Amino acid sequence: MNDIKNADLNLLKTLNALLVTRSVTRTAEQLSLTQPAVSGMLARLRETFGDPLFIRTQRGVVPTPRAEALAAPLRQALNDLQALLTPEGFEPAKAAMTVTIAATDYAQKAVILPLLSVLRAEAPTIRLSVRPVELAVLGQQMEAGNLDMALITPDMALATMCSRTLFEEHYVCVMRQDHPAAQAPLDIEQFCAIDHALMSHDGSKFHGATDAALAKTGRSRRVVAVVPSFLVLIDLVRCSDLVAMVPSRLVAGAADLRVQSPPIAIPGFTKLLTWHERLQADPAQKWLRDVLARCYMPARH
Repeated sequence: MNDIKNADLNLLKTLNALLVTRSVTRTAEQLSLTQPAVSGMLARLRETFGDPLFIRTQRGVVPTPRAEALAAPLRQALNDLQALLTPEGFEPAKAAMTVTIAATDYAQKAVILPLLSVLRAEAPTIRLSVRPVELAVLGQQMEAGNLDMALITPDMALATMCSRTLFEEHYVCVMRQDHPAAQAPLDIEQFCAIDHALMSHDGSKFHGATDAALAKTGRSRRVVAVVPSFLVLIDLVRCSDLVAMVPSRLVAGAADLRVQSPPIAIPGFTKLLTWHERLQADPAQKWLRDVLARCYMPARH
């Protein structure tokens, strides 16, 4: 077998089995073949190696010196090939790698912070690099390997991305605990009469999902401030008489805020985890995706 182009893996497996079992019958059983099939493969092996390889005896077959010399390197070669074909294992506790995730400020608080806690406990040598979501170049970043995954909403996802739904989020109305209107749940008229603040990614839009819902009832609210971050929006509410609609996970357990359901139904959103197809089967990435799916902050209110 002096040319790799002519190598037949089944012949090599048969040769290895014959060296182990010293029996055509047991080799046929081990490989789920017929005895004539094994005998035919032995004939091809003899022709390939230019040696009888095995001599028949009353107790089976006995290897020739050439066959015995082949035993160790053949076993090693088959083991190496099996290792090549077996997916690489992943041990989180020993993994030394940097994972790059794109996330909005909301996802950084609701998902990335819990993820960091899990990584410190289960995979302390994994480093996490968090970047802002840049929709214009998101696909190119993933394809080039500059970004491992992104935490986005379905409207941001590209058709070429693999994705996994993490959770559904809903909005709540927040104000400071000592706000003049904090003593009782807001009705829709009070809701519209109070000054509001709004999150807009580019800081330019004074109209959002809440305004669209109000417009369907012939009502409107007064938005007096727009900021590009939910976290800044919440701090603004803490230090003013403004109220705001924010995702529930951002204010879960916030004792200094009055949190209540809005007096009108406001559409929520889905949080997706997305990645490039080239990382679909990677053991480390699969583990990380599973961790992300179980470590986000629970919804309340």
